[in-house]
Amino acid sequence: MFGTSINPIKPPSSSASWNCYHCSCETRMATLLSSTSSFDYYNHSLHFLFSPSKLHSPRILASKLPELRFPVFSPSKSRVFCESKTQEGQIRRCSPLLEKASLPSNGALASDEWKAVPDIWRSSAEKHGDRVAVVDPYHDPPSTMTYKQLEQEILDFTEGLRVIGVNPEEKVALFADNSCRWLAADQGIMAMGAINVVRGSRSAVEELLHIYNHSESVGLVVDNPEFFNRLAGTFSSKATMRFIVLLWGEKVCLSSGETHSVPIFSYKEIIELGRESRVAHIDSHDARQGCKYEIIGSDDIATIVYTSGTTGNPKGVMLTHENLLHQIENLWDVVPTEAGDRFLSMLPTWHVYERACEYFTFTHGIEQVYTTVRNLKDDLRHYQPQYLISVPLVYETLYRGIQKQISTSSTIRKLIAVSFIRVSLAYMEFKRIYEGLYLTRNTEQPSYLASMLDCLWARIIAAILWPLHVLAKKLVYQKIHSSIGISKAGVNGGGSLPMHLDKFFEAIGVTVQNGYGLTESSPVVACRRPYCNVIGSIGHPIQHTEFKVVDSKTGEVLPPGTRGIVKVRGPQVMKGYYKNPLATKQALDEDGWLDTGDIGWIAPHHSVGRSRRCGGVIVLEGRAKDTIVLSSGENVEPLEIEEAAMRSSLIQQIVVVGQDQRRLAAIIVPNKDEVLQAAKVSSIVDPDAVDLGRDKMTSLLYEELSKWTSECSFQVRPILVVDEPFTIDCGLMTPTMKIRRDQVVAKYKEEIANLYK
Repeated sequence: MFGTSINPIKPPSSSASWNCYHCSCETRMATLLSSTSSFDYYNHSLHFLFSPSKLHSPRILASKLPELRFPVFSPSKSRVFCESKTQEGQIRRCSPLLEKASLPSNGALASDEWKAVPDIWRSSAEKHGDRVAVVDPYHDPPSTMTYKQLEQEILDFTEGLRVIGVNPEEKVALFADNSCRWLAADQGIMAMGAINVVRGSRSAVEELLHIYNHSESVGLVVDNPEFFNRLAGTFSSKATMRFIVLLWGEKVCLSSGETHSVPIFSYKEIIELGRESRVAHIDSHDARQGCKYEIIGSDDIATIVYTSGTTGNPKGVMLTHENLLHQIENLWDVVPTEAGDRFLSMLPTWHVYERACEYFTFTHGIEQVYTTVRNLKDDLRHYQPQYLISVPLVYETLYRGIQKQISTSSTIRKLIAVSFIRVSLAYMEFKRIYEGLYLTRNTEQPSYLASMLDCLWARIIAAILWPLHVLAKKLVYQKIHSSIGISKAGVNGGGSLPMHLDKFFEAIGVTVQNGYGLTESSPVVACRRPYCNVIGSIGHPIQHTEFKVVDSKTGEVLPPGTRGIVKVRGPQVMKGYYKNPLATKQALDEDGWLDTGDIGWIAPHHSVGRSRRCGGVIVLEGRAKDTIVLSSGENVEPLEIEEAAMRSSLIQQIVVVGQDQRRLAAIIVPNKDEVLQAAKVSSIVDPDAVDLGRDKMTSLLYEELSKWTSECSFQVRPILVVDEPFTIDCGLMTPTMKIRRDQVVAKYKEEIANLYK
């Protein structure tokens, strides 16, 4: 169960060991906080609630939380006793810049520099106070907050956690999705020196239970009652919680009987408790002097983020304040945002990619709008964001939406649009040549004369195509831009961006900057710059970050242009995996190099020619663990084949398989509407047909796959067509929309075996 009932604490014989607070007998508080879970929690809570500063008096809590009950003592005992730290004073760990106003007046602990992540909010409130920081239109109630308001919300939530008894360095599970309240909770937990353990609501209950228990979390901050009701049955018998905080919704919506022994707070209650306590603390000189203040250290753990777990159980990545501050201080070179720029937030905000980008952008006065996958299309058109931070699947969806709009147009409009896009693709190809942004692995540098002729020829062809490209912008691309916004750049991360998407968006004038990182590196280690956007690469390393490529067997450092295992080192690299020293040792060597597990190469440096500006950019070609070894001993990188296949509008998802087999196979989720339409065009079925037989569909998809992968190094023979898409809810995709290969292969194990019989 969540906890057990306990009896009121009796004072010890030595009054020197205790601190006390006078309570009026008329304060009719009932026997015990019905929701207390353990003696330790009860004892600690009393220390906070009945401190001599009267910051958290029973009257305050009783007025704010009438349903909670506190101990009542007989009139003869006019004092409530609680644990004392008279000699040490009450310990308050804090972000020195954020909570500067509540620190002692001597200023010894105050700082004007960022020591912890939450310190950024003081700077942002000073610079951009009345600017809108967040717009959250899809929660009830809809919310809009300025930077000043957001800072106060974070401060109130921070203090509210202290009021209910959260200690520095304790872990608090934050299981919720994108919202402004998630941000306040995330920063509030960090700001008081605790460690948040984050995950979203779409994860499986057993996975969330594993994360909660493995991380040794003491309480749960959860999205809404509906989500908690899904967890309650399992958590009630297998987890110990001191408290529950609901970010959204009402407590009356919780399932009855599951939480009778755990205190439950709404978000508003935490905010009100914190606000009242802050006012009392700031107004009381004695209260400030009676506390022992500690400053959060840059090497302190800020958060534990469990990996998405594409293979095996997720591991808890410990990220420090220094790790995340490195991202905040060094991403402007990649995304030179300005105050007032608008960003759309739709990725899981707990994921470190979205999270680090948000922290960074908030330091520059941007406006963030929370959206959902369902509302993304409408919100792109309505809000016209300057930037979109997203993953390949979102850009793939935008691409297919544009292609579908073109294909359903009249014959003349379709012909014009397709012709213009082909012209623009060719124009950008020649433009990259004369600008020196044409990627190559060739280490041999061309002669000066050959380079000059090559660039001259490219300029001539580009000049010929340029008028048509400009015309295409006015007639076709302008309409696309008005429907998707993204006027400055889309930033891609969380997975490889297929080359056809890269080139398409470049051709229509939508800048997409491909980046790379891992949860273990907070996450960004490399990204393409606006001034050096080398198509097909992940760009140069960000500041203070080193890369090297090594041989997978010998560990020898390989020269530029040679494929191997990519390793990175920098101040953003994690502290380690929580309670997993073996995994930490496998990922991090003694010199601080992180083994990414990715296969890639570093572009060679050329002083002249079409690749003269590409030197040092990193190119990735897949995951080492995804490499398929055929029975012939040949190594196959499935990513190349899958990216080529995904260019077909008939294929919605694909996973290439074939480990230890003589040839490759593929599992395909078809885009049924497009397959049916293609069958009608090819006269495979009647024009009025509403369905397509499995054999005909398989045959058509095999032809389509062969067409799009004909230039790949390996061909795919048998295919398995499945109806059920790979989704997060069915466990076949990670929360960041990457396919879990091992889970797909396990689910269709028998069907795959039959393909090879």
